[in-house]
Amino acid sequence: MPLVDSSYNPPLFFKNGHLSTIYAGLIRKVHGVKQIRTRITLADSDFLDLDWSYASTASKKLVIIIHGLEGSSKRAYIRGSSKILSEAGYDVCAINLRGCSGEANKLYRSYHSGATDDLASVITYILQLAKYEDIYLHGFSLGGNLLLKYLGEQREIPSEIKGAVAISVPCQLADSLEQLLQFKNALYAKRFKGNLIEKLRLKQQLYPEFILDNDIENINTLKDFDDIYTSRAHGFKDAMDYYSQSSSLQFLEYIKVPTLIINALNDSFLGKECYPVDIAQKHKNLYLELPKYGGHVGFYGENNFTYTEKRTLEFLDNIV
Repeated sequence: MPLVDSSYNPPLFFKNGHLSTIYAGLIRKVHGVKQIRTRITLADSDFLDLDWSYASTASKKLVIIIHGLEGSSKRAYIRGSSKILSEAGYDVCAINLRGCSGEANKLYRSYHSGATDDLASVITYILQLAKYEDIYLHGFSLGGNLLLKYLGEQREIPSEIKGAVAISVPCQLADSLEQLLQFKNALYAKRFKGNLIEKLRLKQQLYPEFILDNDIENINTLKDFDDIYTSRAHGFKDAMDYYSQSSSLQFLEYIKVPTLIINALNDSFLGKECYPVDIAQKHKNLYLELPKYGGHVGFYGENNFTYTEKRTLEFLDNIV
């Protein structure tokens, strides 16, 4: 498909990528969203917590939402999406990835950008409810990469899955990491690393034989974290092997349902390989929108509904 023209033109404050990212991540609040939590047990005995928001009348349409790195269903971008979609007649299931619901997961492993087995488990659980005819996937950042990889893997996608929207997606993980390690993103990287190490210390109490004090002391960058923990816990050789196998870029050409990617051109987390223009131009199902502004999941909108929340609803409503 040709690239999608973007109409996003925010107020002056939100044209600054860093300011919009910080506002959306730390300042924005979304009220009036009811979330009902259920817990599912996975095949490996671990668990996932799902937060549901329901339409006012019975719905056959469901949107599964996946948060980003160190996010959760309680983040404003998840709550905002849940609110606009449920008010428009969709039920919403917001996934808390392993260890992200406020309670540590049970196993040595956790979540990562390519853990599509967990998404598949959630979809299988939902299909067993025999309630929904149309299911859509919606993800942000890491969650966007995860859903794109899921849709493009050589697996049978349930016929109920009709489309997807992914926002601020690091389609090429090594390229995104390179950006995060630069000075321009030092504060974000420090915050991510601090949160990840805090969780790793909690996990160390459960698995002291796998996580040594010396290991944690050697984590100076996000790549170090992926070398020392993510790769070891999830069967990769090292961080670069993890990035290589888990990047959604290599799976995009195989996506068979209408899918919209919105990546802002001033997103400081994304390098040039995270803008798959050539693939989208040749793809009948992939729609790529590249707004000039937006930062990283930092889109603004009037009445506290962001541009991407409105675009997501518009895109899903128009899928036939």
